[in-house]
Amino acid sequence: MEQTDESVLTVRVESFSYRKGYPEERAGNGGGFIFDCRCMHNPGRYDQYKPLTGRDKPVIDFLEEQGEVQPYLVSVKSLVGQAVDKYLRRGFTDLCVGFGCTGGRHRSVYCAEHLALYIKDVYPQVRVVLSHREQNIEIEL
Repeated sequence: MEQTDESVLTVRVESFSYRKGYPEERAGNGGGFIFDCRCMHNPGRYDQYKPLTGRDKPVIDFLEEQGEVQPYLVSVKSLVGQAVDKYLRRGFTDLCVGFGCTGGRHRSVYCAEHLALYIKDVYPQVRVVLSHREQNIEIEL
């Protein structure tokens, strides 16, 4: 049976700042995940990283060298992967995944980027929308 656009699973992955509140749940089903990235060392505490985001190589290198982000994302990918598998089998159409940190610039952006690319790679049949709320960026992968 061929899927129509209405039945395709859309996974929205969003970064945000806790200071500005939780992201708006747009699908209307109230479901999804919120992951707190504040448990990792914050590059935003250092002047050289403040103007950058988790999409910039110096911040990426900082986060990866700290050694905290990789095991964190392994756990997130496992949990979200279980949900995507179930949502696909059950014919659900929307899943929201949010990553929050203090300013919504560094840790949450990095994590959202990596999870969105992971989902797109492992589940090519899924529509992935990546949003960085504090940078006003939204793209479909």
